[in-house]
Amino acid sequence: MNHDNHQKIIPFLWFDGKAEEAINFYVSVFPDAEITVMKRWPETMTTNGERARQGTIHVGGFAIGGYQLYAFDAAPMAKFNPSISFFVVFETETEVNTAWSKLIEGGEELIPLNKYAWSDRYGWLTDRFGISWQLYKGKLEDVGLRVSPSLMFSGSQRGKAEEAAEHYMSVFQDAISNGMTRYGANEGGPEGMVKHGQFRILGQTFMVMDNENENDIPFNEAISFFVKCKGQQEVDYFWDQFTKEGEASMCGWLKDKFGVSWQIVPDFFMSGIETGTPEQTQNMMDALMQMKKPDVERLQQALNK
Repeated sequence: MNHDNHQKIIPFLWFDGKAEEAINFYVSVFPDAEITVMKRWPETMTTNGERARQGTIHVGGFAIGGYQLYAFDAAPMAKFNPSISFFVVFETETEVNTAWSKLIEGGEELIPLNKYAWSDRYGWLTDRFGISWQLYKGKLEDVGLRVSPSLMFSGSQRGKAEEAAEHYMSVFQDAISNGMTRYGANEGGPEGMVKHGQFRILGQTFMVMDNENENDIPFNEAISFFVKCKGQQEVDYFWDQFTKEGEASMCGWLKDKFGVSWQIVPDFFMSGIETGTPEQTQNMMDALMQMKKPDVERLQQALNK
């Protein structure tokens, strides 16, 4: 079942052979989670002349409370870190505690699960795969969907959370700010910087914050945001908006001016991989490997060969 038909921006998790194990784990942790796709790399598939590892995941998908995430396996370029975490809202303390007890196994506590001024039950951890989760007791209606990506700006990007939120809202246009709270004089963090900010893009909640300390935790390719585009005009628009002061890469990948990774790809691409034959998948991947910005017509031709 596809949940991502109306979700334009989908987090994409890059694993090194552990995608299937991780997806199965997350579906066991969250009560309203389900697997949406699990497609392995074809045995004959090559990328850049290298054969994919047999049995690993080409595209995996899972949804938590209807919020879609993608995952795949490939030789890693970067490791997961807390620069991007997933903020998960539960309405009862029991649900928070249950999810925490499962996620913390083999993981690491970043902020202890406890009562805080902003929530009766909150904690931040990194699980055994390296993915970071913020678990929070609150009202689902305040955020819309159970899961929201949270971006933490640190190092050379520290202090840019508000600028980034404004930038993303201007790029996607159908957006609204839910406000910003700032560090006060005696709160430990840098006074005036963003302690917590929320905004919605196309109905999806995103969160931003400036790191309260000086640790440099840079954004990287391990977690990217996949943008489903309705044709070449949209591909061109998002590509131009994000590579302006950013950095273009191959295969539809780019980094914006804050270092956040995005994949700008036509909407049929993922469904083509999910439902296509090994030959169609190989043709489409071969075509994409030759591109920086995706050429929608050429990709469609490759799929239809």
